[in-house]
Amino acid sequence: MRKLIALIALIACGTLMAATGASAAEPVKSRANDNLAEAELGARIAAKLAQLRAQQALRMSVAAKAKKTAAATAAATAAATVAAQAPQALPAPALHAPLWSYEGETGPANWARINPDWAVCGSGTRQSPIDIRDGMKLDLEPIVFDYLPSSFTVVDNGHTIEVTLGAGNFMTIMNRRYELQQFHFHRPSEERINGKRFDMSVHLVHRDGAGRQAVVALLLERGMAQNTMQKVWNNLPLEKNEIVKPSTVLDATDLLPLQREYFIYMGSMATPPCSEGVLWMVMKQPVQAAPAQMALFSRLYPYNARPTQPSSGRIIKESN
Repeated sequence: MRKLIALIALIACGTLMAATGASAAEPVKSRANDNLAEAELGARIAAKLAQLRAQQALRMSVAAKAKKTAAATAAATAAATVAAQAPQALPAPALHAPLWSYEGETGPANWARINPDWAVCGSGTRQSPIDIRDGMKLDLEPIVFDYLPSSFTVVDNGHTIEVTLGAGNFMTIMNRRYELQQFHFHRPSEERINGKRFDMSVHLVHRDGAGRQAVVALLLERGMAQNTMQKVWNNLPLEKNEIVKPSTVLDATDLLPLQREYFIYMGSMATPPCSEGVLWMVMKQPVQAAPAQMALFSRLYPYNARPTQPSSGRIIKESN
């Protein structure tokens, strides 16, 4: 009996212990599950926070870039506004086109040294103007002038008074037809005749279809007023490089002398770059102009003539 009671007590105790052991293991398993869930939740929260931080950093970067761009645009706009309102400075002369004049350091003696492209001004053998001597008197064909009343413009280009006529004014010599481009004035005359220099000269510059140039030189002496010159003087611009467009017309024929005999030789342009291969015709009969007309020009340009150049054995023809 005692054994039976002991056995029953033992079984009961075992059952109790088993039950007690099972109930004790449950909290341990639950805590493990809770810890795992908490770890997973923390990981998700950390990942979400990292994502939010990255998005915020991106937004801040975009905003900063936009702010910087806006500031740069505003600065550029302000600078453009200031530049537009400020007085515009004249552009500096281009390095390939320096200034030249008729005297001093930029005068004719130094033209060839001012710009390498003007070297022929010093080294050329067919330069203009020249002192015309010992011309070969021949029966030369007359120069055919086909000028007509035309619109014109007047400009003071800083070296002389230059007049440009409308299209349709021509001169023909040796079966070549040249169109009048412009005419301008020099004081005193650049060309000499047997050493004599005249009060002024007018150069009528022509060009043919192939680009060849021909210049007709008119020698001016004191005498009667010159109507065409006066028309130019009446329309002188008030500022250099200002172009005046008169409402009247001008006929270059009125500049020409009545007698049309001439000297002819090959020369150059008488201003930089002094290009050679230019046909020159110097009219033998001078054209008269009033002393007051000459004095008016001398107030603007008292001296704008290149010195005569060596003839270098050139052939000079003279019409009979």
